[in-house]
Amino acid sequence: MSGTAKIHDAVLKPSKLELLAGWLPNQPWFDGDAGDLRRVAAYRFVDPDGEVGIETLLVASGDRLYQVPLTYRAEPLDDEFAVLVGTIEHSDLGTRYCYDATSDPVYVAELIRVIHEADNEAELSRGEKSMTVRGSGIVPVSNASMEAARLVRVLDGDHVRTAQPLGTLTGTWTQNGVERTEILATVR
Repeated sequence: MSGTAKIHDAVLKPSKLELLAGWLPNQPWFDGDAGDLRRVAAYRFVDPDGEVGIETLLVASGDRLYQVPLTYRAEPLDDEFAVLVGTIEHSDLGTRYCYDATSDPVYVAELIRVIHEADNEAELSRGEKSMTVRGSGIVPVSNASMEAARLVRVLDGDHVRTAQPLGTLTGTWTQNGVERTEILATVR
């Protein structure tokens, strides 16, 4: 079980969508209009040490849907490869350093764990979930020497898998009144 994510009734400045509107246009996989971002759904994982907030947002721009995992930290991440999205002032927790979670080792480890253990998203301390996710478990392969997680950024149902994954993370949510289920990440 992924645990329970503590959700605060807080004011965020800037909002998460405002933060993403400044960052997404510089990403090679984003070809939308950051001025029309809409939140579609989200899910959370829990850092086993309780230090890092882990949230993945599904945001739409036009007819495209993007998956944007974020980590929230009280202090900057001391890693030259970490990708800072920006900072948010949280009315309860103060300044939060927001990272592209794919560059945060806490997120990567938790994503791989959820897939390995066929786990799901965290429960929420308040509010309702807007989507569910489930890891598949790992298919043992005798010649596998290392694993790499691959996140699907553009959720169009047409992403190309170049190799048979050892495991997957699948998500289900409702968008425009229609239930969607797609692979969100793979482990190879």
